[in-house]
Amino acid sequence: MVMKVAVMYSGGKDSTMALNYAFEQGWEVQALISVKPKSTESFLYQYATVEWTRLSSEALGIPAIHIKSEKIGAKDEADELEDTFRNLKVDAILMGGVGLQETQIRELKRVAAKFGISIVVPYQNYTSEELFDRTVSSGFDIMLTDVATDGLGVEWLGKKLNKSNADEFKKLSKKFGFDVLGEGGYYNTLVVDGPIFKKKIEIVKSRQVWDTKTSSGYLEIEDAKLGSK
Repeated sequence: MVMKVAVMYSGGKDSTMALNYAFEQGWEVQALISVKPKSTESFLYQYATVEWTRLSSEALGIPAIHIKSEKIGAKDEADELEDTFRNLKVDAILMGGVGLQETQIRELKRVAAKFGISIVVPYQNYTSEELFDRTVSSGFDIMLTDVATDGLGVEWLGKKLNKSNADEFKKLSKKFGFDVLGEGGYYNTLVVDGPIFKKKIEIVKSRQVWDTKTSSGYLEIEDAKLGSK
């Protein structure tokens, strides 16, 4: 029997890699679950550009479930998923990353267990650098959408992460001490194209929102559309 799954999907590189893993296993992907938190203070969810996963859903050809989180706090944010998980007809829910986001994994497992659903982190046995290298080589078109660490300035917002700048990026992570994969909230991304995409996402208009006091910021996408490949 083919396993039926859903994917916690922010639109970023890690959740896209988890989705790609599901396809590689021949699993049936029932839905993408995207959560837009109320602010960047969210404990569990990516803030920047998540609302544009509606285009990701169309580009990938997979139904999406969009949730607006109104709470702040790991347990409360996870509890908001109960109604969604209750109505899913899946065996497992996939999450991206290498498992460093222990709080998120623990809280989602707690909620999913109520409905007999497993939480799967496909790359949890990888190091951050191993998954970073695999991701950069995967053929996905990856855009940085927010940064919150020394070493990644405003010039990285909207920039593509690819093979040509991967070595520079890894050197910055070592020099400034941030996780190269971004786990821990150091940076986030939006995947706009790739091998599993039926259409590509084209950014029409965006602006950089930057806080000089904290040396952090995010890309606000004001307009985007789907284009043919």
